[in-house]
Amino acid sequence: MPELPEVETIARNLRRGTGGAPSLIGQTVQNVRLLWSRTLAEPDVDTFQELLPGQTVIEIGRRAKFLSITLSESILVFHLRMSGDLRVEPSESSQAKHDRLVLDFQSGWRLSFNDTRKFGRVWLVNDTRSLFALLGPEPNDPTLTAERFHEMLRHRKRAIKPLLLDQHFLAGLGNIYTDEALFRSGIHPLRSGERLDQQDAARLLEAIRFTLARGIEANGASIDWVYRGGDFQNHFQVYQQTGNPCPRCGQPISKITVGQRGTHFCPHCQPLIGD
Repeated sequence: MPELPEVETIARNLRRGTGGAPSLIGQTVQNVRLLWSRTLAEPDVDTFQELLPGQTVIEIGRRAKFLSITLSESILVFHLRMSGDLRVEPSESSQAKHDRLVLDFQSGWRLSFNDTRKFGRVWLVNDTRSLFALLGPEPNDPTLTAERFHEMLRHRKRAIKPLLLDQHFLAGLGNIYTDEALFRSGIHPLRSGERLDQQDAARLLEAIRFTLARGIEANGASIDWVYRGGDFQNHFQVYQQTGNPCPRCGQPISKITVGQRGTHFCPHCQPLIGD
């Protein structure tokens, strides 16, 4: 599943244009093709197809793992889930097998939402506040100080790995960047949030921000057939490194299941203490 760095990279590419494709900023929708109706979460199909044509792209952004395209009258929101991807291509290009939604622009380019597993969803709304209401803070939110982060943690008895994956607690992290940040901070994935002291919290927040920044710089991670073009997979310290020597101590990287998620860590550098 694309995580914060991958979604941020997609949003950045749509804003700037990439691979010969233009920026979507300023593009005006001419036609809408909804190829699988269940991709659309809101509104109904007829309203969706009626409202979009004639609207112009004003801004492209991200909140957590959601990608938002602000139009002249509405906001188009995508959640890529397990296998979603967005492509900008000439309108005369052959349609890909798993395309679920296509927006044709007046310029002769189109935006295609491809989703092999059909878990991705699209919303067309006037305001995103209700859609994003339950999301936690962004990791890079300047108001998320180490003190505030520690206060958030000290009331949570859950293991830190599933807690960081909880989008209601902190928005944008997934399996890859959580494992990498926990390794960088030296915190075992099974440690309880409430057992982390202020120093632990500050170190973990710094590690999360560092790891996400490196991921964005690398255009995210390319780890399967869905999201490609990133390089962060070449810099993994523990994720998918089971049995390989830890880059710090040389001991083998271990894999366990935490909250039903495969979890990679170094038992020597991330000892389970105080739990």
